[in-house]
Amino acid sequence: MAELTTIARPYAKAAFMFAKEQNALAEWEQMLGLAAAVAQEATMRAYLDQPELDSETQAKAIGDVCGDELNESARNFIAQLADNKRLALLPTIAMLFHELAAEDQRTIDVELIAPFELEDAETDKLVTALKTRLGRNVQVSTSVDESLIGGVLMRAGDTVIDGSVRGRLNRLAEQLNS
Repeated sequence: MAELTTIARPYAKAAFMFAKEQNALAEWEQMLGLAAAVAQEATMRAYLDQPELDSETQAKAIGDVCGDELNESARNFIAQLADNKRLALLPTIAMLFHELAAEDQRTIDVELIAPFELEDAETDKLVTALKTRLGRNVQVSTSVDESLIGGVLMRAGDTVIDGSVRGRLNRLAEQLNS
């Protein structure tokens, strides 16, 4: 995984810089996300992995499936990836592009995991606290994990805040065993 990220990073940065110059970050994020989804699809992967296909045919296949959703610059970007035999990196490039755009816009994606569906007031309170702690705008997604018993588990990039009862019990058990 680290190797793919290392190889994909220059492509993501190049796309990000171009999109930023064109004031089209949201458009490029959407186009890269679509192209990545198409490239990841099992049938398309099997088609693209055929050794007899040249890079032009591979790029055209992705462009044809994406249709009018890709502009000419995005098609050229995908052609460059195909020429360099890097189409398999599209999902990683899209992920890195998203991270660069979020950093530029001072936003962060946060996942809130609770043992039950959170009410809007509770979510808003957590978002306010996270904005203060992280110093960024927060985009929240929520999910339910009944094994948490109580409390909330928050994931924001590499930061994990475990306020769940299960997490507290595990920390208590570690302290008792040490």
